[in-house]
Amino acid sequence: MEYNNESSGHDGRIRLRVLGISYSQIQSGAYALILAQVDGPYRIPVVVGAAEAQSIAIKMEGIIPPRPMTHDLFATLSQAYGIELKDVFIHRFEDGIFSSELTFEDKNGVEVKLDARTSDAIAIAMRTQTPIFTTPEILEETGFIMEIKEAPAPDSDTEVSTEDGFNDPDPENCSIEELEELMARHIENEEYEEAARIKAIIASKK
Repeated sequence: MEYNNESSGHDGRIRLRVLGISYSQIQSGAYALILAQVDGPYRIPVVVGAAEAQSIAIKMEGIIPPRPMTHDLFATLSQAYGIELKDVFIHRFEDGIFSSELTFEDKNGVEVKLDARTSDAIAIAMRTQTPIFTTPEILEETGFIMEIKEAPAPDSDTEVSTEDGFNDPDPENCSIEELEELMARHIENEEYEEAARIKAIIASKK
């Protein structure tokens, strides 16, 4: 797999940006945060809780709450004591969970690394204009490429379906070829979280 050099750091890490957030298709009461490779085609879905989703959405929309939220308070407190958040690093993906690390530097140049939930790390990074990175391995394992496809020209011999959407077959009973077609359909519909689930099933069958 090749990566755009402009989206990679000097240490080979891949820079990401927050693309959007939507209601989770898999986990009730959760949301899917979509991270995008900077200057690249890859998208990564990350499941986040409702509180973190609200915090991220508020920042994305440029809304100023009447009272500071927890992530606002954390960012303000760090800045007040001269502590800078240098970067957020999504360094591990295991059992469907992303793990992140925050690198802080004080005014004396002393660095400290802290573990954090990825949702919290991203919410804080958005408030401090801090870059977000991941590894090429995580991008390959969890990421999807968005391909822009031209719509087929109308054909009088082509049947047009009147149904809205489609019914997925049971992935566990599908062949790898069928699963790959199903995953491609979810990616085309920008249903990254469901595509990630299908991708995991494909990996387990191989």
